[in-house]
Amino acid sequence: MNAEPRRREFLLSRGWVQAAVLVMLFGFFVLGLLAYRAHTDSAPLPERTVTPDGRTVYTREDILAGQEIFLRNGLMQYGSVYGHGAYLGPDYTADYLRRSALFVRERIGGQEDAAAPRTVKDFKENRYAADTGTLVLTAEQAEAFETLAKHYHASFSRPDTAMGLRPGAITDEADTRRLTAFFAWTAWTSSTLRPGKDYTYTNNWPPEPRVGNGPTGPMVVWSVLSLIALLGGIGLLMAVFGRWNFLGWHGHEQRTVSFRRPSEVSLTPSQRACAWFFLVMAVLFLMQALLGGATQHYRAELASFFGFNLATLLPFNLARTWHVQLALLWVATSYLAAGIFLAPLVAGHEPRGQHWLAYGLLGALAVVVFGSMAGELAGIHGWTTSVWFGNQGFEYLDLGRFWQVLLSVGLLFWVVLLFRVLRRQLRTESAANMPWLFFYSALAIPAFYAVGLLARPDSHFTLTEFWRFWVVHLWVEDFLELFTTLMVAYIFVLLGVVSERVALRVIYLDVILYSAGGVIGTMHHLYFSGTPAEHMALGAFFSAAEVIPLTFLTVEAWSFLRLGREQDAKSHAPFPHRWAILFLVSVGFWNFLGAGVFGFLINLPIVSYYEIGTALTSNHGHAAMMGVYGMLAVALALFALRYLIPEERWSERAAKLSFWSLNLGLAWMVFATLFPLGVLQLHESVSHGYHEARQLDFLTSERVELLEWMRLPGDALFILGGVLPLVLLCWRGVRHRVPHTEQTGPEPAPLFTRVDGAAGPFEGQP
Repeated sequence: MNAEPRRREFLLSRGWVQAAVLVMLFGFFVLGLLAYRAHTDSAPLPERTVTPDGRTVYTREDILAGQEIFLRNGLMQYGSVYGHGAYLGPDYTADYLRRSALFVRERIGGQEDAAAPRTVKDFKENRYAADTGTLVLTAEQAEAFETLAKHYHASFSRPDTAMGLRPGAITDEADTRRLTAFFAWTAWTSSTLRPGKDYTYTNNWPPEPRVGNGPTGPMVVWSVLSLIALLGGIGLLMAVFGRWNFLGWHGHEQRTVSFRRPSEVSLTPSQRACAWFFLVMAVLFLMQALLGGATQHYRAELASFFGFNLATLLPFNLARTWHVQLALLWVATSYLAAGIFLAPLVAGHEPRGQHWLAYGLLGALAVVVFGSMAGELAGIHGWTTSVWFGNQGFEYLDLGRFWQVLLSVGLLFWVVLLFRVLRRQLRTESAANMPWLFFYSALAIPAFYAVGLLARPDSHFTLTEFWRFWVVHLWVEDFLELFTTLMVAYIFVLLGVVSERVALRVIYLDVILYSAGGVIGTMHHLYFSGTPAEHMALGAFFSAAEVIPLTFLTVEAWSFLRLGREQDAKSHAPFPHRWAILFLVSVGFWNFLGAGVFGFLINLPIVSYYEIGTALTSNHGHAAMMGVYGMLAVALALFALRYLIPEERWSERAAKLSFWSLNLGLAWMVFATLFPLGVLQLHESVSHGYHEARQLDFLTSERVELLEWMRLPGDALFILGGVLPLVLLCWRGVRHRVPHTEQTGPEPAPLFTRVDGAAGPFEGQP
């Protein structure tokens, strides 16, 4: 009988594990309480909304049906509700509120002195009876609903593309009436006081003086406390890490290594299969970038694309749906491939048949990508109303529920593939060491993506937003961040740049710092979506803490990179991953600027109050999503491609061109268009009104049009100089893959050798 292999001890103090577990448990305990509060104290959905004489205006079923119409027609990727969605069309909550307030004031006296305060009183008074589920409107508010139902029907049934939507987007009058009921309910939650409170269900959002909406006291207080938390946290962290060297790479423990040439490293069949993953990734990236250029061009020429009426085939909401979805999918494809590529290097072996399973996963991924895109096309063009195979319609979760389930299963299957490779290694490791953390972080990816299934198009909109942002924030900003930290740490361990003990400290530090702010900080998305005020308070305070690790890790990155340069200088062979590492450098830069500076700018409640749903949100999204996750996806691809492409076919020039073009193109997008446009919108919102800042008249004005045209050189540089060379390299990875070679030993050759004679890339490796 074979003896059970001895497990390697944990390489660090148990205090690291205890701190990480406690921080995460605390964060999710608070999130659980907030989930309970969201379900019990969100704005009510009236069973019936009636006139003073009892005539029904609309019902709960009308509101939910209107919500489904809003989503499946892709209107969340055209305009927004509660500030969340796309930014070409209006925010329909603010739009309905402004139009109905003006109508009511005109009906009860127009410019008379008494008309304005009475309008405020009528909108602020809560006439919802919880015992009967009945909401009573004033006669003027009910009349405003009928007028606005005709307005929205005329707007959505237009036979042209002047709004950027397809001709005759919604022509059924019953559908546009239900859609109006949904808008009317969101406007009611925004203007009506919570029982026993002096602010509305949405914390007085949107800013609309015609109904008495202005900043609340808690909004200002928590903005100030967030600033104090940020400044105090950065100061404390810098003091602690300046005094004690927790990470260890400032010392002299690093040994000299010599990097192996890529041609000397044998690859397993599944590693060679990754070339196809990276080619698919590059093609999806190209599609996503082209669609991004098309969506942005709508602001420069609303009804024309260099003379062609694009909206007849590719209306704005369809182009943006695909653009946003592909952003997630091409990045995820790179991460899946990187996991498959790294696993044999970590485990030292690969089970038989692994490459066929990898090809099967790639085929399933292609089915999800193109099947979901076809469903979104059919849903937005009105060819299907199915939320399972058509368009589910949530921003970032647009794909039909069938495709969403299939993608969740595919991600879980990917974890199974990794487990097949890591299984032997896991049996010999402490459950807190790097191999187990690699597996845990991979398992969290399908788990937290699947949470998005709780966001249903036919349920309370505030609750759908609560669960949707578990995917948008927790899945993307926390657990993908954790997995990428593991991959990058393993790359540097495998290359011999840092020891496993140092890398493990960085990983636990990442878990602790990001979880301290990032888990509860999810609520910064929900300040004004109908959740109770504590969501704003906790979301603001803890999201400020998210910037602290970004600041610290940006500073530490220079020490890390300096260490890498020293190792490169000592190596007998040239370092083969210069451009992959420089992409990681750019990740640090954009993490601090895009996620840190631009993210914190819009996360302060008092700023978000006037800014949400403007170009400053888009500015943060581009700088953080592309700058961090996109650049990291490219870095991982270049790392693997350096081994997949024969040395004589590798092009340093293409990698260099891609690096500078992607970074300069992204900087051009941000600083030439998105940031200045966001500042203009913020100024317009504060000076004249949020409604004005979101109108097409403002977004198609001459100065905004000039900013959009100024973006064209940056887009061209990004696509032609950045994406196309990457596509070329990925094509070479498939067309000229290194030939298959049998392993000469029991394990694949490591990526470096110790010059000082120490063996093995891992400390204490048996």
